[in-house]
Amino acid sequence: MKIGFIGLGIMGAPMALNLKAAGHELFVPDRHSLTPELRAAASAVLTDAAAVAEAAEAIILMVPDTPDVERVLFGAHGVAEGLHPGKLVIDMSSIGPMETKDFAARVAKYGCEYLDAPVSGGEVGAKAASLTIMVGGPDAAFERARPLFEAMGKNITHVGPENGAGQTCKVCNQIIVALNIQAVAEALTFARKAGADPARVRQALMGGFASSKILEVHAERMINRTFKPGFKVKLHQKDLNLALSAAREMGMALPNTAVAQQMFSSVVAHGGAELDHSALVQAVEAMAGL
Repeated sequence: MKIGFIGLGIMGAPMALNLKAAGHELFVPDRHSLTPELRAAASAVLTDAAAVAEAAEAIILMVPDTPDVERVLFGAHGVAEGLHPGKLVIDMSSIGPMETKDFAARVAKYGCEYLDAPVSGGEVGAKAASLTIMVGGPDAAFERARPLFEAMGKNITHVGPENGAGQTCKVCNQIIVALNIQAVAEALTFARKAGADPARVRQALMGGFASSKILEVHAERMINRTFKPGFKVKLHQKDLNLALSAAREMGMALPNTAVAQQMFSSVVAHGGAELDHSALVQAVEAMAGL
């Protein structure tokens, strides 16, 4: 397929390259940040999002937040200006489910299909083409996009035929990941405060019921103090804001999610917005006097 890809950052760049490696044509907008590798991989580097949409059969977005998606889709020289009936728009960003429904309805007026397909797996998963992909949208559109998802991920689930279902699933994912990061951070800080070696504690726990992907990957980052972002604190903070905002609308409480959000806010307040979300441990350590 002819693929337009907009949002070539930490996650988007390797995802786009995996599509190219799978044999798809790649069309990208010209940006100063565009790497030589991406320039070489692209069939064409075009002036703006409208030109990318005009050239492509399917347009993929991978940008930071809800306002960014709206701007890329419907702003000046945005995707909408290049849409024609039959094109497919796939938003792989992590944004609000309710806004997603609105964007899908607006895209449908152009005679185009829309899928929300947020991902989990971070930079490592993006590079390895092993992302978990959670998809909301019509069955036919999902089947059309399946080869694209298979080039970027391994665990691909069509959550439901309604737009917004994928984004709802991603919010659930981010709640679970955040609470697991907080649990691991508290456990390792407890070990350190009590005089035990956190690295050996982690090693022991990896063989028991407490074992998890977070303990495997993020605990190692916490121990080695390697907070180069695979997924930034400020982005996870944004995702928890989506969860808490939706919970208020539904009249329900997410008490532990709210605590995790405050811990991320503490990291941000101390200048850590751009760090990996495993840096939540810094807030726990500060409260422990370490």
